[in-house]
Amino acid sequence: MNKLLHIIASPRGAASRTLGLASVFIETAKKQYPQVVIDELNLFTEKLPDLFAETIKGKYLLMGGADSLPDELKPLWRDIENHINRFLAADTILISVPMWNFGIPYILKHYIDVIFQPRYLFKYTADGPVGLAAGRKMFVITTRGGDYGPQSPFHSYDLQEPYIRNAFGFVGISDIKFINAQPMDAGGPDVMKQKFAEMSDEIRSLKL
Repeated sequence: MNKLLHIIASPRGAASRTLGLASVFIETAKKQYPQVVIDELNLFTEKLPDLFAETIKGKYLLMGGADSLPDELKPLWRDIENHINRFLAADTILISVPMWNFGIPYILKHYIDVIFQPRYLFKYTADGPVGLAAGRKMFVITTRGGDYGPQSPFHSYDLQEPYIRNAFGFVGISDIKFINAQPMDAGGPDVMKQKFAEMSDEIRSLKL
C-alpha cells in the first residue's frame, strides 16, 4: 500500500460510528505501511462537479466512440477529470459509508456518477465493457442500524453491498473487502458497543 484514498460518505464527523471504525483502519494501515500517503476525500464538504446537459453531452460523445472531448467541453470536464485522476492515483481505496434506506447516501452516488466515465474508468470493446481501474484494492466500512447479514431474514434488503461490488467491479476492481458493523441500533446500546468492538478487532487483524 503506497497511497490510500479515504472516501468519506458520512456527514456526522466525530459522532459517526462509521468514521470511528475508519480511524481504526487508518491506524492499522499506518502500522503495516509506515510510508503510506493518505488522501482524505470528504464528500459532504467537497464541492463535487454538477452534472448537467452540457457535461453529460461529453459522456455520450465518448460512449459513442469519440477519441476525446471537443474543446468547448474541456473546461466543463476539468473538475471531473481531477476527481478521476485523484481516484486512479491511489492503489488502495477505503470507503466509509453508513447504510441509508438499505443503500448508499446520495452523495456517494453523485461521486460515482462523476468518476465513472467512458475512456477514463471503462471502455467498450468488441468483447464487451472493460474496466480501466484494475489492480486496486478496496475496503468498504459500513454501519447498519439493523442486521442485514446472510443469516438475517432482512438480508435481501441489503442493496448497499451488491451495488458497490457491481459498480466498482464494472470498472475493474474485484478485490473488495466489506466490514459491516450490524446491528448498530436495533439491538440497543450494549449490542452496538459489542459490535463496534468486534469490528474494530477484525480490522486490526486484517493483512492490508
